[in-house]
Amino acid sequence: MERLSALDNLFLWLERRQQPLHVAGLQIYRFPEDAGPQYVSELAEYLRQFTAPTPPFDLRMVSRWNGNFWQHDDKFDIDHHFRHVALPKPGGPKELVSFISAEHSNLLDRSRPLWETYLIEAMHGRHFALYTKIHHSLVDGISAMRLGMRMLSQDATQRDMPPIWQLPVPERERRSHGEGGLLAQVGGVMRLAGTQARAIPAVASALYKTVQHARANPELAHVFTAPQCRLTQPITGSRRFAAQSFPLARLKAIATTLDATTNDVILAMCGGALRTYLKFHDDLPERPLVAMVPMSLRKDDSVGGNQVATILANLGTHIEDPLQRFEVIRQSVLEGKNRFATMTPEQIIDYTALTLAPTGFAILTGMMPQWQAFNVVISNVPGPRETSFWNGAQLEHNFPVSAIVNHMALNITLISYHDKLEFGVLGCRRTLPSLQRLLNHMEQELEELEVVVGLAPPPHPGGKRKARAAIPN
Repeated sequence: MERLSALDNLFLWLERRQQPLHVAGLQIYRFPEDAGPQYVSELAEYLRQFTAPTPPFDLRMVSRWNGNFWQHDDKFDIDHHFRHVALPKPGGPKELVSFISAEHSNLLDRSRPLWETYLIEAMHGRHFALYTKIHHSLVDGISAMRLGMRMLSQDATQRDMPPIWQLPVPERERRSHGEGGLLAQVGGVMRLAGTQARAIPAVASALYKTVQHARANPELAHVFTAPQCRLTQPITGSRRFAAQSFPLARLKAIATTLDATTNDVILAMCGGALRTYLKFHDDLPERPLVAMVPMSLRKDDSVGGNQVATILANLGTHIEDPLQRFEVIRQSVLEGKNRFATMTPEQIIDYTALTLAPTGFAILTGMMPQWQAFNVVISNVPGPRETSFWNGAQLEHNFPVSAIVNHMALNITLISYHDKLEFGVLGCRRTLPSLQRLLNHMEQELEELEVVVGLAPPPHPGGKRKARAAIPN
């Protein structure tokens, strides 16, 4: 058995009926050229043969007097974890996102390994989809993406490839798995305590500098500054999902022109879109929204557990001019990066925990909801750089489906895939109506940035922007 870390335990403690804490991926594939009329049914039968899952898909949680542990499930039931479903007619983007929205609202069964995979057919054209959800206590966003990438190949002719739940385990992970005995756990705790104790002076100094910088420059995001709006309202258990692809080249061109990063452009798109969305609903706060931007601390190719820190970014939603808003965002992110550049990974984790502790307390207890360090999570996860295949089927889209928590009703996660960025937006169905409009506003913000930096001509007076499908057919 392997003891859950404090952060992994946190995702279990925080979970409620209105607050499922699993993450997921939605992969849309094109049929192989030689696929027959019963291709998807035959694929379902092929997948049902994989009844010996590998870590972390073989692990179920068990509770003991001294904590929670991961244990190999010796009664694994493939029919519980793998399901073959068909969309209702006409099987277009609307039907697909409706299915994902409904299924992502459901909790996972804690008596079993915390994951499920759905093979989805009856889609427009020669397409099928795989939707896999897994609890956040088992993986973080980076490790989930790495698992998905291990499943794929750049060879369109490769066959007999296993599904994500039965991938071969790398030798390094096989050696380390299960080293969770009492003596090892005690030794690990002692080593962690010593590391954290040594980190305290640097963390305290960094936190003091953050407060001082924020006082000198109010545009810098810091703790307790996230304003109240509909994003910070209580949530229900019902979710709404929307997705869209954006060409990576468009964002890179803007970043190059402004001497910035692609991530700065992403945050500017999101900030401008949120400003428009909230303004439409007459709910734009006077103070700027703050985004929590996760940053991976992994130094290897491991996939288990959570190893992330965060940057708090000012989204400049109080500024109308897109270039001024962009500069505020860029400087805010640069401030966070410079702060972490002088710290060790242990110090970064401790600093993150200290600055976000009041927010975690508010989420866990429901008390003092105004103690919020951020309004929205915006996460950029690196994905496959080349066109990828699985058993001859070409991966056309790779959308993330993340999680939200109470008083933080929106999550924006994106994955890079080949030459595009795949945006997955998740929100509370009741709190955030017309969530698809947020993606439309992102497209408008991207077009406006292209105009103001001279990469595109101004739109023709009275011209209308062409609507784009959230998930292409």
